[in-house]
Amino acid sequence: MKMKKVLISGFLVLLVVVALFFLFSSKNDKNGGLKFVAVKKGDISEKALAVGTIEPEKEIKVKSTIPGLVEEVYFKIGDWVEKDKPLFKISPNPTPLEYVEARRNMEVAEILMEKIRNERDRKVKMYKAQLVSDSEMEETESRFNEISLRYKMAQERFELLEKGRIQMINRSVDSIVKSPMSGIVLQQDAFEGDAVVPLTNFQPGTEMCSMADMRLLRFKGKVDEIDVGKLLPGMIADIQVGALLDAKVTGRLERIYPKAEKDGNATMFGLEIAIIDAGKVTLRAGYSATAYLKIKDKKDILIIPERLITFENDQRFVETMRDGKIEKKQVQVGLSDGLNIEIVSGLKAGEQVVERPPREIE
Repeated sequence: MKMKKVLISGFLVLLVVVALFFLFSSKNDKNGGLKFVAVKKGDISEKALAVGTIEPEKEIKVKSTIPGLVEEVYFKIGDWVEKDKPLFKISPNPTPLEYVEARRNMEVAEILMEKIRNERDRKVKMYKAQLVSDSEMEETESRFNEISLRYKMAQERFELLEKGRIQMINRSVDSIVKSPMSGIVLQQDAFEGDAVVPLTNFQPGTEMCSMADMRLLRFKGKVDEIDVGKLLPGMIADIQVGALLDAKVTGRLERIYPKAEKDGNATMFGLEIAIIDAGKVTLRAGYSATAYLKIKDKKDILIIPERLITFENDQRFVETMRDGKIEKKQVQVGLSDGLNIEIVSGLKAGEQVVERPPREIE
């Protein structure tokens, strides 16, 4: 008897659950899953999007003008270095052949120098005795000056190979590589003990480090050809840095490249945006970023989600409910930001627009 009462109670509970399920299901399906979105007033901004990176305005690759080995490094990556301050000390490392040739060239030049000096001294005495002509004396002086210069050059070359520095009349040449600008060291490519190839007219030379003034930054990126015709230098850009999502960075469009380039199947144009306000964040070279350039702005206009618009024969329609039935209504649209779209005519504020449920994939 007790078991029978338990079974009856369980059955009654099951009936109540089933009844509630069907009750709520009927309410939810009353409109066939339809939702209604009210036409409201709001703001829309049309923006062009550019993807790129944060880069310094000017980055310099530091190179040496003399060959050798890196003997000392006077900085660490990230240091601020003033212009003309030392960066590297280069130790001359000539090959045995280079050293011997330079020394022998200096010795030969010295012998020629002594010979022409003695000849010049004799000619001076003879000139004073009026035994040689003015032209002959001038020729001897010219040869003496030429050979003196060649001897000096051979001497300076040997001294530079041996010691790494020479002192000239108007300047000194040494093995210290100095900073070409005031800025931060971004990257180091040469370390103690590394061989260095000098920068000449015939070779690019070894890149030893790179420097930039990180107070002057810009965004360099690409924008789609669809938007490039709407852009003008001077436009303000909101820049979102990938690694600093909460940072507010503002820039000004400075340059649009005149030639397009292919990026997959898309045609893109390069552009540069000067950073005019980075807020309180520290920007670093190479940060990936996205720039949003405002093209057009409308405020206090009628808007609805753009997904509610349908197209038929170049006309735009929405669906509304009237007397319990769904009907199509033609509308004229205006500005869009990709999510919402402006309603120019066809709807009023507060009017309900039908949103159908998404279709299930079979």
